[in-house]
Amino acid sequence: MPGLGTIFNVAAIIAGGILGCTVGSRVPERVRQTLMSANAVAVIFLGIGGTLAKMLTFSEGLIDTTGTMMMIGSLAIGGVIGELLNLERGFERLGEWLRKKTGNTKDAQFVDAFVTASLTVCIGAMAIVGSIEDGLFANHAILFAKGVLDFVIVLVMAASMGKGCGFSAIPVGIVQGTMTLLSSLMRSLMTDAVINNISYIGSILIFCVGINLFFGKKIRVANLLPALLIAGLWSI
Repeated sequence: MPGLGTIFNVAAIIAGGILGCTVGSRVPERVRQTLMSANAVAVIFLGIGGTLAKMLTFSEGLIDTTGTMMMIGSLAIGGVIGELLNLERGFERLGEWLRKKTGNTKDAQFVDAFVTASLTVCIGAMAIVGSIEDGLFANHAILFAKGVLDFVIVLVMAASMGKGCGFSAIPVGIVQGTMTLLSSLMRSLMTDAVINNISYIGSILIFCVGINLFFGKKIRVANLLPALLIAGLWSI
């Protein structure tokens, strides 16, 4: 059944959010802070690993740096577009709306938790490639694997940041569900070069999310999201 992968992914995020909040309420603040730091470090290295895998290649026994201009251009152009559209504020408004509608107005961390978790689980090649495979061939393997990873990530985040993390299931459902529906159109556009570029920039954005988790909000990651589109178009 096409779409089953996204359904599983969304369910896994919700389950991770519920379990994380249940466990988190029983964990001392000192332990939650340590969990938060550990999760931030894990996200940082996840971003570094993905970036270096696409950035550094071996040619005749030597390390060859590739895609530097694409990286700089995509981040610069995408950042300008994102700032003009103020996508970060759009995410925050959605988080504020959800906080009111779900009766969590007293949860000061709700919006930050929602935005941070959403950016962490929405960015990456697994979401794009997995959604296309799901829509065209009913191959759910990639999104099933992503769902398991997202379950762990959201569980740890929710234990330290609260309920807002679980609601990241909403943008995941919207983004991946839309790509699944449009998969027949997107498949012809998703060449290996396009996927590699998107994965490259996506890993950099995941690294930025980790920086924000560890040091506080230093980078408006949502405003860099158009860089993914620019990276994809760069190789067409």
